[in-house]
Amino acid sequence: MNPSEPFVRRPVATTLLLAAVVLAGGVAFRLLPVSPLPEVDFPTISVNAALPGASPETMASSVATPLERQFGRISGVTEMTSQSTLGNTSITLQFDLNRNIDAAARDVQAAIVAARGYLPPMPNNPNYRKVNPADAPILILTLTSEVLGKAQMYDAASTILAQKLSQVSGVGQVIVGGSTLPAVRIELNPTALNKYGIGLEQVRTALNAANANSPKGQFAYGNETWEIGANDQMFKAIDYERLPIAYRNGAAVRVKDVGQAIDSVEDLRTSGYANGKSSVLVVIFRQPGANIIDTVNRIRAALPQLQAAIPRLIHLQVALDQTATIRASVHDVEITLIVSVLLVILVVFLFLRSVRSSFIPSVAVPVSLMGTFGVMYLLGFSLDNLSLMAMTISTGFVVDDAIVVIENITRHLDQGLTPLDAALTGASEIGYTVLTISVSLVAVFIPILLMGGIVGRLLREFAITLSIAIAVSMFISLSATPMMCAYLLKTEENHGKLYRTSETFFKWIIDLYARSLSVVLRHSLTTLLVLLATVGLTAYLFIQIPKGFFPQQDTGRITGQILASQEASFQSMDRILLQAVNTIAADPAVDTANGITGGGMSNNARMFISLKPLAERHISADAVIARLRPELARIAGASVYLQAAQDVRVGGRASAAQYQFTLRSDNLQDLVMYAPRMLARLRSIPIIADVNSDQQNSGLQASITYDRETASRFGITPQLIDDTLYDAFGQRQVSTMYTPLNQYHVVMEAAPNYRQTPQSLQDIYVRAANGSQVPLAAIARYTPNTAPLSVNHQGLFPAATISFNLKPGVALGDAVNEITQAASEIGLPPTIQTMFTGTAEAYRQSLANEPVLIAAALVTVYLVLGILYESLIHPITILSTLPSASGGALLALALTHTDLSIIAIIGIILLIGIVKKNAIMMIDFALAAERNEGKSSRDSIFEACVLRFRPILMTTMAALLGALPLALGSGTGSDLRRPLGITIIGGLIVSQVLTLYTTPVVYLYLDRLQHWRSEAL
Repeated sequence: MNPSEPFVRRPVATTLLLAAVVLAGGVAFRLLPVSPLPEVDFPTISVNAALPGASPETMASSVATPLERQFGRISGVTEMTSQSTLGNTSITLQFDLNRNIDAAARDVQAAIVAARGYLPPMPNNPNYRKVNPADAPILILTLTSEVLGKAQMYDAASTILAQKLSQVSGVGQVIVGGSTLPAVRIELNPTALNKYGIGLEQVRTALNAANANSPKGQFAYGNETWEIGANDQMFKAIDYERLPIAYRNGAAVRVKDVGQAIDSVEDLRTSGYANGKSSVLVVIFRQPGANIIDTVNRIRAALPQLQAAIPRLIHLQVALDQTATIRASVHDVEITLIVSVLLVILVVFLFLRSVRSSFIPSVAVPVSLMGTFGVMYLLGFSLDNLSLMAMTISTGFVVDDAIVVIENITRHLDQGLTPLDAALTGASEIGYTVLTISVSLVAVFIPILLMGGIVGRLLREFAITLSIAIAVSMFISLSATPMMCAYLLKTEENHGKLYRTSETFFKWIIDLYARSLSVVLRHSLTTLLVLLATVGLTAYLFIQIPKGFFPQQDTGRITGQILASQEASFQSMDRILLQAVNTIAADPAVDTANGITGGGMSNNARMFISLKPLAERHISADAVIARLRPELARIAGASVYLQAAQDVRVGGRASAAQYQFTLRSDNLQDLVMYAPRMLARLRSIPIIADVNSDQQNSGLQASITYDRETASRFGITPQLIDDTLYDAFGQRQVSTMYTPLNQYHVVMEAAPNYRQTPQSLQDIYVRAANGSQVPLAAIARYTPNTAPLSVNHQGLFPAATISFNLKPGVALGDAVNEITQAASEIGLPPTIQTMFTGTAEAYRQSLANEPVLIAAALVTVYLVLGILYESLIHPITILSTLPSASGGALLALALTHTDLSIIAIIGIILLIGIVKKNAIMMIDFALAAERNEGKSSRDSIFEACVLRFRPILMTTMAALLGALPLALGSGTGSDLRRPLGITIIGGLIVSQVLTLYTTPVVYLYLDRLQHWRSEAL
């Protein structure tokens, strides 16, 4: 049975079928979503809880721990981390890839409700968002104004923009930074309060009672109804200044008598800058799994409406857009795909030297690609770097089948058959070979399809896309290609001088190969030793070559973190942030530099930097960071850490550097003692940079010891003292003002000159039970101490995470080995567990799986070939081509100083499929010659090698030139693709030289072995 015959005899139907495939693929291409990588994200939920004024230790013990205990009971949680700072706790839950994020969110909400009874009284319940706080933002908007203050800009951003943006599909979280909501601040003079005998708690009670927004009822009589309204709320500072808080000698003591009321903001200790200008930032994060391009497009479409909704004096601008480089990267790989197609067609023409013959595979390539786009759309895939990389590589594969079919049909045409008969006969002969090649090639990707974890999910779309392209190519090669050969090729074609000259050259090359092959077959033992030496060299290179995770990308974005000394004040941090933003913005490669500080940690700031397009800056993001390091090192009082944002980001803990190493212990004292030692040891490793720790346990603390007996004699409780201190120094929200759009607060604290140093405690009085004012110094004493600025947990246990970046040219594997060695040398106690987390841990898991992945691919190919050939011996002959290909790929990586990354491993797996095609073509013809013509093994394999030399050379050149644009590309996103091109080119060059000689030698040795076993049995 000839499967190609129906297509050959019905040319119109076959042509229309091709047109339908192209049309469907074209429509699908326009509908496919665009993204940097396949939409694979760990379901991640961030939980936040706030208790203004509470210390990090209080937040960790009374808020984080009860919540973590409940979250730990949720199924599918793979990682739970938390950070507790001044007044705030943030818990990040990361779930298994198979967990539905909406179902996980329901479990998280139930856990929050269950934990509510164990939590202290809080202004608001803990809330959760379906977002990974460690991800880079997809869009940043800045609000600036020459007239309005930051409070008004923040109010517009928080009340209007954040609400509307949160409703956009795909948005996970909107953070407004750089200021806080407007508020009325009551700044009290403790000395004046003592003069009038008024306690801070008495003022708080008066302020709380001054604002009411309660139901009042209505009047109803006859046909009329009257609602009852009242001026029970005050909104301006001037109204609060006249508010009576007590009466002395019949006269009212008002707020203005003991302090002042000012219209200000809820938290004075926040600031933000955009390119050096005071600004409010709207930082937008996507929901895990949401398409970045679609989400940003929806946000941008809403911007005109949002601009119209806020005051006209506020200027709304886009400061950072993650999609700019994504679009550029996808466009660049699309250009690479087109160049690869043109190079492959050029190879076909150079070998066939006939317009008619070259036209046939030139049609097969784009039709196969368009058909692949159609299936990708049906499977819900996207146009991303990996899927388009698969399409680019497939150009060399899809043309191979067409070349093999055309070459065989042409051979019969030269023997005198008519084009129709040649097409039917040639397609019938070569059909099984094409099927064998395609099925065995797809079999290579089966282990990738079965891989778990984030790497397996990312590569699954790549493997399926390439498999689809191969399957579509096989169908086109066995249907449309024979049909076109039957009606386009001629029995006799007049060739020009160029054809005759080049044909002479090709015959000379084939004759040279035949003579050299004869020599090799006479010295087969030497050739076999060369093959064994190649195996040894490949193993040595695999052990020695530096190993990495994914190639370092240049996404055009840099994130930064500023860590000042732990005793730094907000005022100094604000100055440092402004200096850093101005320094970075002055770099010629930087487009915008934005930063925010304040909130939970006074010695910390975050920066978001957008670079100019690669064509304008001409240097990579890592080179920009290296250039900025010495400039930023001049900033006194702080360290600035920068890292290039990556599309592949694993883990839920945000850190100042790209890779993380965590120490966890159930003994906090051991962690406090050994984490700094580990930090110092890692800073001595020369191949890593920007080493820092999130362990912040040396902040200044004014430790107050209560004299409980003395206090009890005055009727003063520790709770009353705590409340008084909170009133004076905690920016306590004591009353709420309700408006139609938002709620605002009255904030109470001591006047600025009474809250600058611990000595101000001497001015604080506590109101006793009998109404007298008792100096705090009479019932408590103050001692200076140190305390943590943040408390971090990994799981339920205290943890310290050390993050680091790599020096230029350093592989992640080398850094991991150095750090592991350092951890073993430092002598950590058994109570401390060490582990790599985030991206570094994902690398360790992928490294452990790499040999298994390659071995699984080899076993799968062997099984498939064994089934197809009904032989246990011939698959070994075919697989003998792999050591030279793998060795060539590793050698190319070593010569170009490229890590053996996941992308390079995929290149090696692809080589398994590419180079075995050459052996399949040789062995198929050799077996046919032995079976049909009765030739000896040596004569049949010799004839097969010579006859198949030209198509083997042609298909190898097509695959090589198809990968060339990947290896030489320098556009946006080329860093991710380059290792794939390097491995394929290096592997093809070496394997092409060796396997043309080693394959027939192995074939003969195994054939002798098979005959020996047959005779023995």
